[in-house]
Amino acid sequence: MTDTTTHTAEADDRNDRLLIHVDGKLVPKAEAVVSVYDSGFMLGDGMWEGMRLYDGEWAFFDAHMDRLYDSCKAVRLEIGKTREELRAILDETAAANGMTGDAHCRLMITRGRKAKPFQHPGLSKWGPTIVAIIEHSVPAAALSRGLRLASVPQVRGLPHSQDPKFNSHSKLNCIIACLQAEEAGADEALMLDPHGFVNTTNACNFFIVRKGEVWTSTGDYCMNGVTRANVIRVCREAGIPVFEKNFSLYEAYSADEAFLTGTFGAQTPVAEIDGRAIGDGARPVTERIRALYKDLVARTVAAQKAAR
Repeated sequence: MTDTTTHTAEADDRNDRLLIHVDGKLVPKAEAVVSVYDSGFMLGDGMWEGMRLYDGEWAFFDAHMDRLYDSCKAVRLEIGKTREELRAILDETAAANGMTGDAHCRLMITRGRKAKPFQHPGLSKWGPTIVAIIEHSVPAAALSRGLRLASVPQVRGLPHSQDPKFNSHSKLNCIIACLQAEEAGADEALMLDPHGFVNTTNACNFFIVRKGEVWTSTGDYCMNGVTRANVIRVCREAGIPVFEKNFSLYEAYSADEAFLTGTFGAQTPVAEIDGRAIGDGARPVTERIRALYKDLVARTVAAQKAAR
C-alpha cells in the first residue's frame, strides 16, 4: 500500500478531539455515528461536498452549493435546508473546533434512515441525514515531490450508467481504480473514458502541460470539479492557452508537466505516469497556475466576507 495519496495531510493530534455535526448535534468524534439503516451506509444513497476554510470563509461556497443542490435535485433527494442553513452548520462546527483556516470539510447528505433494509428510496421515511466532518488539514509536504499515477482498466462510465458528475456516496468505481493503481505500485489511478481517452484520477481532475498549453479532458466523463473550473478560469484570465479536449496516454506520457486539481490539494504535481517521468522536473506553468489560484482564493474570500 502506498504511503502517499492525493489527500495525504500533515499529522494533527487535534483531529482526535473533533466535534462533528450529526443531524443537528455536535458530538465527539468517537460518538459520531449514524444508523445501520441509513441509506448512505446501506446503499451509498447520498451526495457530499468537500470544502476548504480560508480566513473564516468557505471558498467558492456558492459553486459547491450549486453542485450539491443540482445533484440532489437530479436524484430527488430533499435536503430540507437552505444554503444559508447549511453554511450555518459548517460555521458552527468550525467554530466549535477553533478553526478559521487550514481546515477541510466533508459535508454529507444521505436520503436518511430506512424502514426496511432494501433498495427502494421510498423506504427512507424520516428525512435526510446531514453530517459535517471538519478536520484540521494541511497538505503534506511530500505531495510537492509529485504523485505517481498508473493507468488502470477501470474506466469512468457513461452518463446513463451512473453520471460521473454526481459527487455521490457510491464511489465503488473509483475505489476499484484506486486498488488497481496500488497493485501497480502507484499512488493514484489515472482513469480513461469509455473511448480510451485520458479522463481523471480516482479522486481528482487531471491536467497536462504541453509546449505552454494546458490540457484537460472534455469534461464529459469526469466530476465537474470546482477547482478544475477555477483552474480553467485563471488560465483564461491570464492568457494561458487552456483546452478541454480528448487526448490519449501518448500525449500524457510525453507532457512537460502534469498536475491534479481538487479542493484539498488545489494543484498537486504529478511526477510519473506508468513509470515514465513527466518532463524534467521543472514545473513553471503549474507554479504559475498555483500562484494565480491562490490569488483567486484570496479575492473570492474577501468578496464573500464583504457580502456577508
